[in-house]
Parts: sequence; structure tokens; C-alpha cells
Amino acid sequence: MEIAPNTDPFALFQTWFDEAVAAEINDPDAMAIASVDENGMPSVRMVLLKEWSPDGFVFYTNYESRKSGELMATGKAAFVIHWKSLRRQVRVVGAVSKASAAQSDAYFASRGQGSRIGAWASKQSQPLESRAALAAEVEATTAKFGDEVPRPPHWGGFVIDPQEIEFWADGEHRLHDRFRFTLSASGNWDIQRLNP
Repeated sequence: MEIAPNTDPFALFQTWFDEAVAAEINDPDAMAIASVDENGMPSVRMVLLKEWSPDGFVFYTNYESRKSGELMATGKAAFVIHWKSLRRQVRVVGAVSKASAAQSDAYFASRGQGSRIGAWASKQSQPLESRAALAAEVEATTAKFGDEVPRPPHWGGFVIDPQEIEFWADGEHRLHDRFRFTLSASGNWDIQRLNP
């Protein structure tokens, strides 16, 4: 695999993502996002990548969750998205910030009613007495809002503004292709081939 010196990493990501949509059995948008707590202890979990552009990579979550607290405290994040069927992965490191309210509203409105109700009913990452307690909260929330479920103030998007994007493609005898795009002070992407 070769990468031209002026390659746009977002265009390359789009090409790889489109190929993953055709090849992956489940969730080609699943990514593992990492954060660290106040003691520097890392934590990683799966989320779904919903949007991307030169402005960054976007996912949505509960702002009162553990991951959100850690992301807001440090302002930094990393994620990896792995497409097993294609034997490829993309790794991203960068600054993280909340998406605009308008952007979060637009995405929330596109979700199914059950998912919108769930965003209100679940106190993500908090202890839960029982599954029955969660079901009761879902029922109460459904009765409260009916079909018109607004976005909760504690729910929205995060944007990861990449400082580094690495593309990895499996190679024979573990001689993989790796290319790291690093954002320069001038706003251009420096591209470097890495040893496998």
C-alpha cells in the first residue's frame, strides 16, 4: 500500500469506511474510545462513530457518564476502529470537546423513540438497583413525554479534533503497512510511513 504525499486523511477514512460498510457483518462504526481518570488510570469502551469531517470525529453519549467526566476533565481522547474482515484499523488521538447543541439536537431527533426514551431513563454508569427499576423508569419516561421526546440536557455529542491519525493495514508475515498523519502547526498533514 502506498500513500501519496498530499493524501487527505478524511478522504482516505471515508474510502475505508465505505468498504467496511460493505464487508463488516456488524457495526462498521464501532470504535473503542479511551480516556483516563484523575489518577491517570486508563479506561476504554465501545461507542458508535456517527459523523466525521475535517472538523473531527463525532460520537454521542450521556454527559453524566464516567467516560464523559473523564473526557471533559482532560480534554483529550483516543480511539481505534478495527475492521476485522478487511484486516484494517484506524487510530486517532486528539483534543475533545462537546458538540454544539444544534448538532446534538439534530442527531437526537434522528434516533428511534426507544433510544430517545432510554437517554432519559438511564443514569449511565451509575449503580442500578435492578432491571425492573430501569423498566419502571422507561415506563415513567414514556408516560411523561409520549411521542415528543426532547433531547435531555445531559446527553449530546463529543467531537474529537484529531492531532494524529494512523492507518494500519495487515501485511503478510506481520509486515503491516502503517501511515501516521500528524497535524502540523501550519494546519497541513505530515505523513510518515512507520515500521510494522
